[in-house]
Amino acid sequence: MIGAGMGAMAAAARLAAAGHRVTVCERSDTYGGAVRRHERDGFGFDTGPGLLHLPAVWRDLFVKTGREPLEECVGLERVEPAVRHVLADGTGVVLPGGSRARVTGALDTAFGAGTGERWSELLVRARQVWETTRRPLLEEPLTAAADRAALGRDPYPARRYGPLRRRATTFGRAVRAELRDPRPAALLESCVLGWGLDPRTAPASAVVLPYLEQTFGTWYVAGGLRALADAVHERCLARGVEFRFGTGVSRITVADGRAAGVELADGTGMAADTVVCGTGSRSLYEAPDAPGDPQDGGNRGPGSAPGRLTVLLALRGARPAGTAHRTVVHLSAPGKAVRTVTVLRPGDPALVPDGGHESAVLSVTVPPHRAGAAPPGAVLTAPEWPGAVDWTAPGAAERLADEALAAVDAAGEALGGRLLWREVRTPADTERETGAPGGAVPAPALAGADGAFLRTANRAPLPGLYRAGGWAHPGGGLAHAGMSGALVAGLVVKGDGWRGSR
Repeated sequence: MIGAGMGAMAAAARLAAAGHRVTVCERSDTYGGAVRRHERDGFGFDTGPGLLHLPAVWRDLFVKTGREPLEECVGLERVEPAVRHVLADGTGVVLPGGSRARVTGALDTAFGAGTGERWSELLVRARQVWETTRRPLLEEPLTAAADRAALGRDPYPARRYGPLRRRATTFGRAVRAELRDPRPAALLESCVLGWGLDPRTAPASAVVLPYLEQTFGTWYVAGGLRALADAVHERCLARGVEFRFGTGVSRITVADGRAAGVELADGTGMAADTVVCGTGSRSLYEAPDAPGDPQDGGNRGPGSAPGRLTVLLALRGARPAGTAHRTVVHLSAPGKAVRTVTVLRPGDPALVPDGGHESAVLSVTVPPHRAGAAPPGAVLTAPEWPGAVDWTAPGAAERLADEALAAVDAAGEALGGRLLWREVRTPADTERETGAPGGAVPAPALAGADGAFLRTANRAPLPGLYRAGGWAHPGGGLAHAGMSGALVAGLVVKGDGWRGSR
């Protein structure tokens, strides 16, 4: 197993439970991939994802690999309200979780009667997308060109617009045509933006992303998401998985036309009957496949996606009562691309030195890192994103952190005046810690757009080589990475003819 990210560990635990001897080689000194924790002066912060969707994926892992269920290993709390939005015009909207009726009422109050009904009708069509794509996109391994062709067709249903019946070509066009008001449309667009996707180019099938949040809820793991990584690692150890940290892999070795093991960074070799690549390192991820692999993820592979800049805030004073766990601040202006800043304020006593302090994390989707490229400039106010930028340029990250903090304070968060200290983390930090080229963060796979938003297949063209994690099918995010581990384990244990839920 190459890499100890969440998808790789999900595969390792399942394979070990099935009787395989599993060794995980991890280049860094810890597990979890981007699911990390930063601690300083009694404060704690998630430096990767801070919230969990579809916890059933991880419940299934714990059921299949041991006696203790997930809830006995971590504390799971449903986030309520689900999210607070502050739009560019100052409109504030709080969306409750777990109640379609309460969401409808909140939208009608904020944007006028009928908005909630149109929102509900849109989510009905999103449910159709979910029902159409759930099995082939999430519960089946992507193994053949035929699978990719079938998923290249956008399942978002056609609608009648005036005398014509036609399909929306992008997510942005779908939600704006359905909701008839750019303000509620911005609420849905922010969900797609949070995955680093552009609503103007993402397929209409991306409506499934806000549908999943609204239907299955948003969850927080007590102590932070790192606690989930700890629990999965402990489950791997309990099943006999061996971890070798500080052990980089330089290449996959081949013998008799199949993967035969790996060559380590120190030049030594390690033989294996099966190799699972769970890292986004391009040299390992693409090699030794032939160029033009029809099962490759194309321009959605490692290094092609945006990254994230996060600002860790240590604050004096207790978290005010009634503070939303998650607030999305919208910064869009006419003629400019949409921008948002997400604020996470969990109010978890495990993340602060005492009740007189608060920890918070700001997150902004930004271009990936490339050393030697131009500095990022004014990312939050630029008409369009540049390509990769150099996040190590002096002062670049601090300037953007200043912009983000000023934006959330203007939206009513009032954090700057309480600041004890802050730390800024960029895609350059993500690249250094995880090895992901450019510090890119993968989004979940989506149907439509001729397969441009799919990921690379779980079974590589080279026999004996499999792929797990966010850069493999079915894409990024904790839930999808966990699914990739289940799919790979099924292929290894049951053979390449295994077709998941079919």
